[in-house]
Amino acid sequence: MSGSVLPEDVLRDAPSYAPRPFELADLELLLSGAYAPLTGFLPRADLVALARTGRLTDGTPWPVPVTLEIPQELAERLNPADPAHRTVVLTDLEGAPIAAVEAHDVWRVAENRYGVGGPVRKMGDGGHGPFQRLRRTPEEVRSLLPPGRVLGVIADRPLHRPQLAQIAHAARTLAAHLLILIPVSGHGPDGLPPEALVRAIFAARDRMPPATIVAVPVSPHGDEMRDALLRSRVAASYGVTHVLSTGDTLSGAGLRVLVPRELAYDNRDGQWRWRDDIPPRNRRLAMLPDEIEDLLDRGFPLPEWHTPPAVAKELSRVRPPRRHRGLVVFFTGLSGSGKSTIARNLADTLRETGERTVTLLDGDVVRRELTAGLGFSKADRDRNVRRIGWVAAEVGRHRGMAVACPIAPYEAARSAVRRMAMEAGAGFVLVHVATPLEVCERRDRKGLYARARSGQLRGMTGIDDPYEEPLDAELTIDTTTMSVAEAVEVVLGYLVENGWVEPKLS
Repeated sequence: MSGSVLPEDVLRDAPSYAPRPFELADLELLLSGAYAPLTGFLPRADLVALARTGRLTDGTPWPVPVTLEIPQELAERLNPADPAHRTVVLTDLEGAPIAAVEAHDVWRVAENRYGVGGPVRKMGDGGHGPFQRLRRTPEEVRSLLPPGRVLGVIADRPLHRPQLAQIAHAARTLAAHLLILIPVSGHGPDGLPPEALVRAIFAARDRMPPATIVAVPVSPHGDEMRDALLRSRVAASYGVTHVLSTGDTLSGAGLRVLVPRELAYDNRDGQWRWRDDIPPRNRRLAMLPDEIEDLLDRGFPLPEWHTPPAVAKELSRVRPPRRHRGLVVFFTGLSGSGKSTIARNLADTLRETGERTVTLLDGDVVRRELTAGLGFSKADRDRNVRRIGWVAAEVGRHRGMAVACPIAPYEAARSAVRRMAMEAGAGFVLVHVATPLEVCERRDRKGLYARARSGQLRGMTGIDDPYEEPLDAELTIDTTTMSVAEAVEVVLGYLVENGWVEPKLS
């Protein structure tokens, strides 16, 4: 594939589309040259060859499919045979143009979704967002590196003292310059947003050998081994000759991989050494990620023997104790289950304490103010729940507590809301109010079940539209014989026990 210069009138008249986040990450790597020799999204022939042989049609080894999908209504406007009608302008999520893709190949991949293969050409000013100065091209980075070996570390997690000791030992042994590549296409494996990860890496810089630090928008493609090979290939494009394995980086693109022995902290003199060189009675092993998260959740300081104070400060800032962190409490259940009443009383109780800023997103109120105009089709119900989820996540992002109580009958929409909350740095508690249908029908405060049974109302959840019971609820409540006050106490008890709110003083 090769790039081309498109006439300005073609670009001006071309339709535009905002790809999904992982496609935008691939696009940035294509434009920067980090995916060389690729210059665009792969067409069908290359995808078929890649699936069968691990190589493109020209014989080039390549680890993962690099694809772009567009909606059907956009695909129908393209004609791969006509240069004047095969261009799509690709934008970021805010609508700013980033690149143009020439659709040399268009094919159906799913209902209402089409694949596009073809070269890409850069447009606009190169993108926006935090730490743009670190998003250098491979060519720029290679020009800055000193001659000789280059040790690459793909830092998708914060660097604590054990990792820093391994890096220093490897750089010293190789006599290599250190290149830190920070994945910034999305949240890391421990949930840190990319800008927080960058700050945490910089907080450890004074503990490293001299290093060049680069932000790289490399994104997972769903296969752990192929993703590791892709990361190694991207690292090689930046000039890396040796990679220090962090457990998920494999050899590829001609790189040498270093797999360090396990380090332990020596209580005798406060040094990190190879585990086998320290007697067990004097040995402390590196903390596991779950242990670190637990200390942060409870507001305890990370031990200095394990984590440099500057790194600990950054981690505690992005992951404060749960009682000071944003939270989304999301009630789901059938109409008449009691979820709205419990949610309102929970919000009132929390407001009385004054320790939390609480936003109540009640289903009926939301439909009047936020989602007016939506109907009750599956698509509109999903939109309703996702809009509630977006608002709730933004409340959580700013350290508030959102209490939401839509019916939310579909698992996919509830999962999307959980993901939005987590990506905003907030906690998420799903409360399933599992009151049986027959009890909800007896209550029928709004007369909805009676209308549905008589055929006057269609699409009623639990009658002629399914309710997908959650399998991942943190809390399940049945209000058949439970009072509202008792139900609120159960929810409050869970929040207190798990550190989201302070216990009430007697």
